[in-house]
Amino acid sequence: MVIGPRIRELRESRNLSQGDIEKRTGLARCYTSRVENGRTVPSIETLEKYARALEIPLYGFFYEGKLPIKPNLRPGAKTKSLWGTSAKEWPELRTLAKSLGRMDERDRKLLLLLAQGMTRRSRTK
Repeated sequence: MVIGPRIRELRESRNLSQGDIEKRTGLARCYTSRVENGRTVPSIETLEKYARALEIPLYGFFYEGKLPIKPNLRPGAKTKSLWGTSAKEWPELRTLAKSLGRMDERDRKLLLLLAQGMTRRSRTK
């Protein structure tokens, strides 16, 4: 998956111009143009800025079609901080994001199904 066209698709679906994205992210309009045309690959931090500007979760760039449903956590259950939110996990998160970006849609769906199955099994134990 090439991320630039996906960013353009999401931006245009929200009727936002590159100038609007510039105001929301602080990134230069010409930089957004280079990203959308595939001349520049944005970092994870930059993708987070685009995600906030487009009001989507970060995984929305890598998931085409209907977005998956958020996990249903038990009310009042104490949860640990989410993986990838601490600085020591960022290198692994960056590697995961790059790998997901290289996968085709079929492989991403397979990976998501596998993760969902593992989650269900861990809840029943």
